[in-house]
Amino acid sequence: MQLDLVIANGENAAGGKGLTPETADELLGSGVDVITSGNHIWAQKEVLPLLDDDTPIIRPLNFAPGVPGRGYAWRRNVLVVNLIGRTFMGDADCPFRAMNQLLDGLTQKPEAIVVDFHAEATSEKQAMGRYLDGRVSAVVGTHTHVGTVDTRVLTKGTAFVTDVGMVGPSDSVIGDNVDEVLHRFLTHMPQRLSVGKGPVVFNSVLVETEPDTGRATRISRVDREVG
Repeated sequence: MQLDLVIANGENAAGGKGLTPETADELLGSGVDVITSGNHIWAQKEVLPLLDDDTPIIRPLNFAPGVPGRGYAWRRNVLVVNLIGRTFMGDADCPFRAMNQLLDGLTQKPEAIVVDFHAEATSEKQAMGRYLDGRVSAVVGTHTHVGTVDTRVLTKGTAFVTDVGMVGPSDSVIGDNVDEVLHRFLTHMPQRLSVGKGPVVFNSVLVETEPDTGRATRISRVDREVG
């Protein structure tokens, strides 16, 4: 199947936390068209200059005004938007109002609008899907690293999944070394976490849309294990 656009959340690509210019180049060189992010985008300071140039890396739209980067990108007449949730996620501006403002200000009609909603609470992600139903092509949840089984096209034509999952080691706890995570939970002592080893799970979703209307016609999970 020929893919028209590939979007990857890259905020944990640099050894499990943040994004570097090198890991961004690797993702873009592998065929990714737009890299989205989330709460760890500031973890690797060397990537910050890329956020303000023409590199297709975006950070959450509803971060405070004046921070580096932008919250959306246009690629092949598709508008890709990054939002971050507020429930259990720390301080950010309202993602619902930020998305409203962006949609109201559009001066050209994209063939599709895809939203990466980086959030912890399943209720907040599902609420965003319902809120944007019929106004965007897809709302894809990220952040928890655990893929959900609720892929569906909502009643007004927006594809939705609560969380797409992760690309990372399957023998892990959301990507981290199992023993180190268990030590932290069992002792409540600080423990530096490293990325797990072994076979890698690849979680993704495939969204099909109508270019004339921007409505989604299908969303399906594509999950693989390698190694």
